[in-house]
Amino acid sequence: MTKSSCTTSALFLGLLLSLATLLNAQTATSPLEKLPYSGGVLMSRAIRAGRVHLGSNAFLSPELPPSETCTPAPCVLPNIDIFPSSAPVNEVPVVVNPKNPKQLMSGANDYNCPNTQGFYNSNDGGTTWSHFCMQNLSGASGLGDPGVGYDLKGNAYITGIDSTPAIIFQKSKNNGKTWSAPAIAVTSTLGNLTDKSWLQIDTSPTSRWPNWLYISVTQFASNNNSQISVSHSTNGGTTWTTAAVDSVQVYPNVDQFSDLAITADGTVYVTWQRCTANGPTGDCGGTTATMVFSKSNDGGNTWSKPATIVKAALAPDPNGCCFYGALPVTSFERVSNIPVIAVDNSTGAHKGNLYVAYYKWTGTQMKMMVATSKNGGTTWTSKAVAPPSAKGDQFFQWLNVSRKGVVGVSWDDRRNDATDTNYESFAAFSTNGGVSFTKNVKLSAKPSNPNNDGFGGGFLGDYSGNFWAGVNTLYVTYTDTSTGVDQDFLGGYIR
Repeated sequence: MTKSSCTTSALFLGLLLSLATLLNAQTATSPLEKLPYSGGVLMSRAIRAGRVHLGSNAFLSPELPPSETCTPAPCVLPNIDIFPSSAPVNEVPVVVNPKNPKQLMSGANDYNCPNTQGFYNSNDGGTTWSHFCMQNLSGASGLGDPGVGYDLKGNAYITGIDSTPAIIFQKSKNNGKTWSAPAIAVTSTLGNLTDKSWLQIDTSPTSRWPNWLYISVTQFASNNNSQISVSHSTNGGTTWTTAAVDSVQVYPNVDQFSDLAITADGTVYVTWQRCTANGPTGDCGGTTATMVFSKSNDGGNTWSKPATIVKAALAPDPNGCCFYGALPVTSFERVSNIPVIAVDNSTGAHKGNLYVAYYKWTGTQMKMMVATSKNGGTTWTSKAVAPPSAKGDQFFQWLNVSRKGVVGVSWDDRRNDATDTNYESFAAFSTNGGVSFTKNVKLSAKPSNPNNDGFGGGFLGDYSGNFWAGVNTLYVTYTDTSTGVDQDFLGGYIR
């Protein structure tokens, strides 16, 4: 959804702090939610009910677009506001068309759209962008959680949560000029909500199942029990098959925040976070979570027994606002910990390596980490991405691997603010299979204050994004508030 940590289940309404105190008539203030679902759903419903005013769609002047080359390399790409507006835009994945590296696609929880689901396509490497508000099933509404992907034929796909409840998708054969009618990809298996969907498409020419579509989801029941499922389509979305990955977790145990990666031969990995809502404020904040994975060797029909990647302490939730932990120094800015997985599909020395980015709470800092497995997940080792001198909080991680086997990690970082408030987008790289990472590179032109997110400091979304174009360019998307409100910014680095 508009990736927050909660949704509106009847059982959970009693746990909500008074929504009336959180929403005012002028701006969208923080959705202080105490639920394991995506709280952006609650916010989008408040917007539709007319309780939140987001301002006009006054357009801002975009900054310089990214260049494709730099002399001499390396260089940081200029920042660009993909869809300038005065309404919040957050949760910002990005992909590059494997058939055309000039074609990019991003998406967001876009509060310019009546259904909170906006998508953007570029035909010129990010210089200019089109804008499309996702459609919904008849009588339904959109609840966020944007997914984007291209297949090997150049078809573009977008996904999002529909209130039916379901995960729906649309398809474009011309990079966003026109879209198919919305259709269901994933239905609810536990009767309440399909949450935190993630779209991944098999784009390996050597795969056993090229162009198959996969969507991982957290299935929630009305009693807050949860389960990870993965749905797949073998025919471009015409039909879908859903398989449960793990057993149903009985609350207060919670499975959430899944991600997908596909190897060169078509093996599919899914990761997620498992936590127990027994922390100091009755949720997962301040607890130790387990990052879990499973894999499928038959195109998503069956899945291996879940196994542990690593255990990671989650940031505390001192105000009882944020189910999975709060961003330190803020009053109620919730923060997620998605175990972002990628695989080395190159022909290099580290072919087949698995990498998972996550943060761990040290007691004083959210610290960016990458776990590496050289044996298909049997064993894992972890490495800090930033040097010990970087004391600020590090969060909203993303990770991908280039065709040369270079690991590219991006995240939000507060190291340049002595008050540990403002953040900037950073990136680092590993060329030795995750053994070490390069000097960290600042990508943001200006710092962002989380209190300027458009929700009074309560909702930056749940993640950023990155994707390789060609062999040397890592595009990075992140939520930037330097314009005074959440915006989908594109930056990056040419190695």
